[in-house]
Amino acid sequence: LDVIIVRKLGVPFQPELAMGAIGEEGAVIVNTEVAARGGIRPDVLAEVERQERSELDRRAARYRGDRPPVALGWRTALVVDDGIATGSTARAACQVARARGAAQVVVAVPVGPPDVAALLADVADDVWCLETPGWLGAIGQFYDDFAQTGDDEVVALLRDQSAPPGAPRRP
Repeated sequence: LDVIIVRKLGVPFQPELAMGAIGEEGAVIVNTEVAARGGIRPDVLAEVERQERSELDRRAARYRGDRPPVALGWRTALVVDDGIATGSTARAACQVARARGAAQVVVAVPVGPPDVAALLADVADDVWCLETPGWLGAIGQFYDDFAQTGDDEVVALLRDQSAPPGAPRRP
């Protein structure tokens, strides 16, 4: 178990709308159509990317400490996301998995648009999506509780999974 850290590049005046995403290993996805519709200048996009890259780096250091990412060489990477709207963050995660050597990339999500498999066909070998509603607004509308997972919980989960078999788990 490991995390692939990605960050949405939100449109400044509508941060929930992704104009792209970035990920570890230098992954960058830009949805030129969304950026153009929003009138986003290249300097604005660069500033949003700089801010999100700073947060991405902070999280990578916090979550892993000095532990390197799990090696994926010739393995199947299962990329799990809370849902897909535009596909930008999932695409970035798939790119990271490939950059880390994954032989196959499978995406698993609870909800996404009807064309979710086509959206990711060039970066994922398979896509599993439980719900594909005809109209998809915010992913959070499909959850009773869409609270974010805190840094401390992520660190604890990653630490516990790397403990030797039989070692006591921390609460």
